[in-house]
Amino acid sequence: KPKPNSSKSPKDSTQKDTYRKWVCITCGHIYDEALGDEAEGFPAGTRFEDIPDDWCCPDCGATKEDYVLYED
Repeated sequence: KPKPNSSKSPKDSTQKDTYRKWVCITCGHIYDEALGDEAEGFPAGTRFEDIPDDWCCPDCGATKEDYVLYED
């Protein structure tokens, strides 16, 4: 019999509480999920995966695919 909480891993709760940063590999622009980007229409807390796939870097025009997870 599985434990009641076995489907909830600690990673799941961490992901909800921890905002990540994404960096454009072309120009270095950083998208911070905690801050969002009001100029682009993304309120604070907007997850990178929730940004439309056709969104482009506001600094250089690179595609969303040109962003990688930023490691502090």
